[in-house]
Amino acid sequence: MENSKNQDALNYHKQGRPGKIQVVPTKPYSTQRDLSLAYSPGVAIPCLEIEKDQQLAYDYTAKGNLVAVISNGTAVLGLGDIGALAGKPVMEGKGLLFKIFADIDVFDIEVDEKDSAKFIEVVKAISCTFGGINLEDIKAPECFEIEEKLKEALDIPIMHDDQHGTAIISGAGLLNALELVGKKIEDVQIVVNGAGASASACSLLYIRLGADPKKLVMVDSKGVISVRRTDLNSRKLPFATELPCNTLAEAIAGADVFLGLSVEGVLTQDMVRSMAANPIVFALANPNPEISYTEAIASRTDLIFATGRSDHPNQVNNVLGFPYIFRGALDVRSTAINEEMKVAAVRAIAELAKKPVPEVVTAAYNTSSLSFGRQYIIPKPLDPRLLVTVAPAVAKAAMESGVARKPITDWEKYAEELLQRMGLDNKLIRGLTEKAQENPKRVVFAEANHINMLKAASVARAEGICIPILLGNEERIEKLIRKNQIELDGVEIVNLRHDRESSRRKKYAKMLTDKRQREGMTLDEAFEKMFDRNYFGMMMVEAGDADALITGVYTKYQDAIIPAIEIVGMREGLTHIAGISIVTTKLGTFFFADTMVNSHPTKETLIDIAKLTHGAVKLFNTEPVMAMLSYSNFGARATGSPGVVHDAVAYLHENNPEMMIDGELQVNFALDKDLRHEKFPFSKIDGKNVNTLIFPNLSSSNIAYKLMLEFGMSDTIGPIQMGLNKPIHILNVESSVRDILNMVTIAVIDAQVEEQKIIHRL
Repeated sequence: MENSKNQDALNYHKQGRPGKIQVVPTKPYSTQRDLSLAYSPGVAIPCLEIEKDQQLAYDYTAKGNLVAVISNGTAVLGLGDIGALAGKPVMEGKGLLFKIFADIDVFDIEVDEKDSAKFIEVVKAISCTFGGINLEDIKAPECFEIEEKLKEALDIPIMHDDQHGTAIISGAGLLNALELVGKKIEDVQIVVNGAGASASACSLLYIRLGADPKKLVMVDSKGVISVRRTDLNSRKLPFATELPCNTLAEAIAGADVFLGLSVEGVLTQDMVRSMAANPIVFALANPNPEISYTEAIASRTDLIFATGRSDHPNQVNNVLGFPYIFRGALDVRSTAINEEMKVAAVRAIAELAKKPVPEVVTAAYNTSSLSFGRQYIIPKPLDPRLLVTVAPAVAKAAMESGVARKPITDWEKYAEELLQRMGLDNKLIRGLTEKAQENPKRVVFAEANHINMLKAASVARAEGICIPILLGNEERIEKLIRKNQIELDGVEIVNLRHDRESSRRKKYAKMLTDKRQREGMTLDEAFEKMFDRNYFGMMMVEAGDADALITGVYTKYQDAIIPAIEIVGMREGLTHIAGISIVTTKLGTFFFADTMVNSHPTKETLIDIAKLTHGAVKLFNTEPVMAMLSYSNFGARATGSPGVVHDAVAYLHENNPEMMIDGELQVNFALDKDLRHEKFPFSKIDGKNVNTLIFPNLSSSNIAYKLMLEFGMSDTIGPIQMGLNKPIHILNVESSVRDILNMVTIAVIDAQVEEQKIIHRL
């Protein structure tokens, strides 16, 4: 299994375009005029303007949204000094996080230089390229000098995230934890185990937040850093305590707070028991904390506990901070990231944890509720409010502390701009995956003799998304598994032609006959259909022997949807089913319907599609704002498909006034709310950003979303079936492993929703 995971990691970085980031043009380049403006001779004009005023580089180049992630590879993750080039995958990964969480572009720079003075000169020489610099994975004590010297020399935001990221996030958690236990930061005894860059930064920030330095004890590998020691360097000496303790066990007795930035297993249950009432323990060693979650919770009931791990409550994760801190700093063209900005980030993150948590967050973590308390002192990393909460707080602090060169005057407009940036990543996929992992379901892979199906099943099982059930010839499947080194040991394989439970085919045939006997289905015919993988697999779902089914990588859509309708049927009150595709673009996430079923929809069909889509979009924790599309606007064409769309909208306005929908609209008016307001201010969706597009027919919807995909303008999930009674999902022919995995995730969530319906009925 470990070898397989290692290979998966290598494949992830190697396959397709190597690495994880790329440069994408932001201006037109298709004509000779475009090229003449982009380069010679047109490019000379902004060059001359910047020569006269260097601040204009922010207006005419990408500098203002470009951060350098710079490292010399001397302290890479837990790998140590592996060298600059070996650390490049980490730096690219940091760049990816900047982009997906805050829409900040990144060049990763690996500098093969361990001498601090020379490293500093290299960074200074290239600094004019960037709007900010994120120092990464540089060992202590050199990292202190490097950051300090660069901050003195340069007038752009600079932060060594390994130091300050953990300090900011843990600081937010500490403030909230202290509030919950009714203690003041100036009164508590704090023990910090570890004396590296993070420990120093955390301690200094806690002191700035109000902690008493005389009540803070730091411990390194040799024991308590005290005034009695003679081996302390200039970085440790300021933290030397006069308290009469020499070991961690002595220091922690009676302490209120423990912060671990050291190694696994150093903190014992007895040490935790020796702490003061309502102790706070942040065990942040990675990948395994100073004391395990199980041991810590078992040690006492009044404990507030946090780790750096995502599988336990209260994860201290740097991604809660650095993307948004740089976002706010860049947006006001700050000359620094100063202490005021860090404190502002701390307080913004802390306050966010106290606010009611939106459904999109609880759904992402598959919990009925999250609320401020001992199990929730820090926001979740997938909380979309972080960007619009932390970035403005940092920007305001930069302005108030005098380091902002471009103050923000319209904060509402700024918040709207930040919300628009959030469409640049695929938070939806990450949130759905998290939700699926919380309650994985049994998913039938109907075409398990297809290599992409097997690979997707392997990944889905390894990531805890589902429990795969493979349909097909076991010898052929096992041969494919061995040949391609796919990790599926022990997975259930059902050969429907030689099913070990011969009675199962008979049971399924009888069930199908009972359902369809008045439509001419005989027992013999039903038994024969049980040799078809789609019929058999769907009957597994109908009978409760599985929770969902995936098919379609080589089955024609019609051959899959017919048995689905016959076996699981349509939901009560519906006369149509439909398909929806989720399309993530640079403008945001959109929902396209119908992309799967109805070729030439009537008025009644469009009404059903709109109703199904409205419910489906809400299932994805998005409030639908819907436009019914056509090639004309609001009655300009009274016949043909525009007339059908017009009549469907009129019906919905009268009978479903709660639906935020309008049409018929051309797509440019649907997507451009300013243009729409100028021409059609009477529209029901006036002033709103449309996120859901209802197409007039299958041709237009299918062509639209596939064009976007082929042009590299978006990622898509789907089409997702809407209207069937059970989670049966049909893929596009020759779907990729990623496409299948996305659909499996949707199927699991669909099954979770179905399970909740059954529970409510009971």
